[in-house]
Amino acid sequence: MMNLYMQSARRKILQKEDLVRMLTIWRFKEHRIVFTNGCFDILHRGHLEYLSEAASLGDVLIIGMNSDSSVRNLKGNNRPVQDEETRALALAMLPMVKAVVMFSEPTPEELIRLVKPDILVKGGDYREEEIAGAETVRQSGGQVVILPFIKGHSTSKIIDKLRG
Repeated sequence: MMNLYMQSARRKILQKEDLVRMLTIWRFKEHRIVFTNGCFDILHRGHLEYLSEAASLGDVLIIGMNSDSSVRNLKGNNRPVQDEETRALALAMLPMVKAVVMFSEPTPEELIRLVKPDILVKGGDYREEEIAGAETVRQSGGQVVILPFIKGHSTSKIIDKLRG
């Protein structure tokens, strides 16, 4: 039998249809929707600080997470290190995360059009013109926020360190 913590986390991992239903509820309650996306291959301190800061910008933090095939296309055949189910579950266990939705496309543009977040957040390693969905969010009255990059914490650095 699955414990309550695991049940609660699994309920946060949503298919797009379920996300639409939850968005209706959150919008009815006038919650500010924050969206970010990424691979989150090895969850590390940089991710945790980034997600905590992103969540503080609104009421509901939704994460678009790259599927395994999407990560391989972006980062090469040796990635992801952890499978999509493990990555989604790790994110869903975080208290500041309200929903995790997987996408397989090269960018989260389609998912962002579906969510229509009030705030789209990316890390400081991006420039606004590089952020997928930024124009869509601005056109619908939302804002794009770039959070400072947390130096010294990256999945690539962790992998390089393990390789010696």
